[in-house]
Amino acid sequence: MYKTFAEVKLALKEGATVESIVQHYLTEIENRKSLNAFLEVFTEDVLAQAKEVDAKIKAGTAGKLAGMVVGLKDNICYKDHKVSASSRILEGFESIYSATVVQRLLDEDAVIIGRLNCDEFAMGSSNETSYYGPVRNAINEEYVPGGSSGGSASALAAGLCTVTLGSDTGGSIRQPAAFTGTVGLKPTYGRVSRFGLIAYASSFDQIGPFTNNVEDAALVMNVISGEDEYDSTSSSKPVEDYTNISFEGKKKFAVIKDAIQMDGLDPEIRAAFNAQVEALKAEGHVVEEVSFPYLDVMVPTYYVITTAEASSNLSRFDGVHFGYRSEDAKGVEATYKQSRTEGFGAEVKRRIMSGTFVLSNEYYDSYYTKAQKVRRVIQDKTNEILANYDFIILPTTASTAFKLNSVTDQIQMYLQDIFTVQANLAGNPAISVPAGTHSNGLPFGIQIMADHYKEKELLACAEHLMKK
Repeated sequence: MYKTFAEVKLALKEGATVESIVQHYLTEIENRKSLNAFLEVFTEDVLAQAKEVDAKIKAGTAGKLAGMVVGLKDNICYKDHKVSASSRILEGFESIYSATVVQRLLDEDAVIIGRLNCDEFAMGSSNETSYYGPVRNAINEEYVPGGSSGGSASALAAGLCTVTLGSDTGGSIRQPAAFTGTVGLKPTYGRVSRFGLIAYASSFDQIGPFTNNVEDAALVMNVISGEDEYDSTSSSKPVEDYTNISFEGKKKFAVIKDAIQMDGLDPEIRAAFNAQVEALKAEGHVVEEVSFPYLDVMVPTYYVITTAEASSNLSRFDGVHFGYRSEDAKGVEATYKQSRTEGFGAEVKRRIMSGTFVLSNEYYDSYYTKAQKVRRVIQDKTNEILANYDFIILPTTASTAFKLNSVTDQIQMYLQDIFTVQANLAGNPAISVPAGTHSNGLPFGIQIMADHYKEKELLACAEHLMKK
């Protein structure tokens, strides 16, 4: 099993081919079909790509990712391939261009093996809202893998590819990473181009990698980061060499005491986190508790703003231009109404309606304007903490993965994001790394957050914690 890119490169050095490595993954995908992680496997394309990369390796012209087999979350576009955001409304739609991140991976000779199941339009915390059915956790198939990038997390944990890409709007990379024992990185907002990512909430969304070690995350970030002329929100700040990982000197860590003292935090996760804190202190690092009195308002703020943005972004899916169109509709208005009613799932419709409500003339100031003000307060407080500390650390999630269909209360589902939304509201980079295994046999993670564009330091800290 090729869990890391280092293992792939070693196999290539010892005589394996990219084609044989791809064949191995194709076999594993077939063996783990019950996970429902892949919506489509690009068998012919990926084998053709593999042969081309093998020829380049032989000629000595291969890129730095030659042999890396990548799975894409089904909201990232790949030219001449289907993309649906796991929604009926985009059933049968084929992209006419590739996302910038995809093109950059291909340019370095990575091969794309398929598209991965996710919560519909990336709206969910369990990967149970997909039109194509729920994804199962590779560790224990009775449990969810987290969401919305559950297919990306579960496929990687099961060894179905070397690296996967997901998107993170409120924790959709980090929470599934914690639930599956993988590494999940959400970059600084604007560090990675969003061009070719089907939008959910444009001021929050970020593409990032799932990997089995920090080294692979750094390597992928080197390739996909940087300014993009097709994305006006991408940063022009130069990209550092993230693979030059070095964790030196004594660091200052802030622990949000409001999170650690929260009643809903699993006692075993709290104990493991506290043990990690004590280990850092023993090494001479400064670890101090700080107050962050906005924990209770972060999730409501997040849902007011993201649903508003979703209401706007998803208005383009109308049953006329592309994707699903109701067969029973008569006339223009009925086509719009019935296509959207039949094409969107319950959770997506719930968020569109919530967003339309908070953007209405009557309630705009009461909800949307107020939420934007609270977002600024959260950003300012986060910046204030990181002006005095190198990192903020806290558990990635309050619990381990839960059983499929066990969380039916929407508020409880939304609260799954309670520790992760801060990084999205403030735009900071954050990473989840495995922190242990619960007595129930399921993994959990520790989350590290850093100042804007401090991915290099973040990755170094993550690798240090993983070694402990």
